[in-house]
Amino acid sequence: MTEMSIRTSTSSGVRAGRSTAHADLGEDHTTRVGMITFLCSEASFFGTLIVAYITFIGSSTSPTPAEALSLPLVVAGTIALLSSSFTVHFAAGALHGGRTGAFRLWLAATIVLGALFLVGTAIEWRGLIVEHGLTISRNMFGTTYFTLVGFHGLHVSAGLVLLGLMYCLSLAGVVSQERAEGFEVVSWYWHFVDSVWVVVFTVVYWLGR
Repeated sequence: MTEMSIRTSTSSGVRAGRSTAHADLGEDHTTRVGMITFLCSEASFFGTLIVAYITFIGSSTSPTPAEALSLPLVVAGTIALLSSSFTVHFAAGALHGGRTGAFRLWLAATIVLGALFLVGTAIEWRGLIVEHGLTISRNMFGTTYFTLVGFHGLHVSAGLVLLGLMYCLSLAGVVSQERAEGFEVVSWYWHFVDSVWVVVFTVVYWLGR
């Protein structure tokens, strides 16, 4: 009787463990699919803004992109943002490897690089507004430029908030090697933001000049 009870208890425990594992896998799958769906919708959104910018290139009054845009400053910001893709990748690798200290270090570096990009954008915008008198209502260049670059900056800001939250959750022990799926999808978002900037930079600061 005792042996039968032990077997029944063990069998129930195994089934419960399997059910929990399946539930966790289901949640991970749902999270990943949700993020992929969101990123696809965001790609369509940015695609629309980029097409609008391209459509009105050359049809604006002064100041034009060639007159107003400062390439050296933007290149520096671009290097910082693209470098953050490497640091967030290293952070993800450290987390999956159980190296918590390295994870936090690479994550902090990612946050700093993203913040530097936003600072560069703010400096650039100040110059456009103060020195060139370019505002969102000045001409079609101003309208499409500030809308496109502004929404990208908003997405970078949202990404920094998420990365900062991941850092705090790591300190609290919520984000760990065993529970890394949350940071994984956040890193996808960050890579997406960086990839969008490559297209924006190419269109606005290279082809559009």
